[in-house]
Amino acid sequence: MSQLDKRINLYGLTMIAVGSCIGAGIFTTPNVVAQPLQNHGLVLLIWIIGGLISLTGALTFAELGGLFPQSGGVYVFLKQAYGDLTGFLYGWVILLAINTGSLAALGIALAEYLTFFFPMEPAIKTMVAVGVIAVLTLINVIGVQVSQSLANIFTGLKLLAIVGIILIGFFYYDPAKVDFSLATAVDGQINIYSGLLIALIGVLWSYGGWHHASYVAGETINAQKTVPRAMMLGALIVTLTYVLVNLAYMLLLPMDELLASERVAGDAIAAVLPNGGQMVAIAIAISIFGTISIYTMSAPRIYFAMAKDGIFFKALAEIHPRFHTPANAMLIQALWAIILLLFWGTFSNLITYVVFMDFLFMALAAYGVFIFRKKLPNQERPYKTWGYPIVPAIFIGIVAVFLVNTLINRPSQAIAGLLIAGLGVVVFYLFKRTQQE
Repeated sequence: MSQLDKRINLYGLTMIAVGSCIGAGIFTTPNVVAQPLQNHGLVLLIWIIGGLISLTGALTFAELGGLFPQSGGVYVFLKQAYGDLTGFLYGWVILLAINTGSLAALGIALAEYLTFFFPMEPAIKTMVAVGVIAVLTLINVIGVQVSQSLANIFTGLKLLAIVGIILIGFFYYDPAKVDFSLATAVDGQINIYSGLLIALIGVLWSYGGWHHASYVAGETINAQKTVPRAMMLGALIVTLTYVLVNLAYMLLLPMDELLASERVAGDAIAAVLPNGGQMVAIAIAISIFGTISIYTMSAPRIYFAMAKDGIFFKALAEIHPRFHTPANAMLIQALWAIILLLFWGTFSNLITYVVFMDFLFMALAAYGVFIFRKKLPNQERPYKTWGYPIVPAIFIGIVAVFLVNTLINRPSQAIAGLLIAGLGVVVFYLFKRTQQE
């Protein structure tokens, strides 16, 4: 068996796009985003800006997804635009840090929130995290139909929970607690531009993931049309959700309480409901569980595609004879994420590192739209980027400014990411030499 089954429909793929974004970030990063801004109006503005960035990115990637409807997503776009090395480096960084690191962090976060109901020692929490990653990987190995069902169920449940938070925020809104004027910022107490760019780190971390829909294009029904639609719908749904839920937080918490809270969602609901913390803990656990499930399914398609192209280990291109899934790629990813958990225990303070590397490659992939318009002018495009060339230029431009600002203000994380990529260059050429011998 050398082909993946095409079973994912538009609804399922949209839920994968939405579920990949809405994980733990929207429940845990709002105070981090607010720290450099300290103004309700600016906080709401940066979440809107983050949504617009995601929308311009989705509109841009929709053309790429329709042009190359194969499993692997961003890897395929980069390989076609720049060659094997760039494609390999993206898969390398995804496997070594971005996706496995996110899985490790999500596993620990899930175990942490479960202590709300079941007190656990640190070692037990680590084992729970390992168990969740292992079990969900095995479930997703069974088949993409199971994966799609899990994505549908848990994404639907987490959206319902978030709708509940939004409704509570608007129902219990106390005007005396909130000031959306920009007076504080205008008075010069903060550097607006620098603050917005620093706050964008947490925002982009939370918004990241809608492009996961492109990873499973090879298993999508009518992929040329379904993939672009799913990415755009996913970005729209997530943008609306994030803006409204952050507005709800701010309607319930004064700025000083928002800044001090590491569990913003729980504290916001607990401010008006006695058992609000437990209610939100359940919502977060559901959300993280669903996101881990999606991540264990989607990213291994990159390693699978790389192996099929002959630039990664051949075993990762093998498809399970019974379940028709890239089982080896999925198991390798789970194994590395578990190793990170066992050696490090926690995976905090990596948001800047992960986002910097992720969006560096995202900007390169987005520029591929310009490259393919010249290289493949006559190739059929099921979808053409709306607002071309302005929309992709906006996405690339904003991301470029963000990357430069991160390199200046957070050099250690940015340079660490670049060093990992540099190591990937060495590994790529060693692998190619080994293959030729």
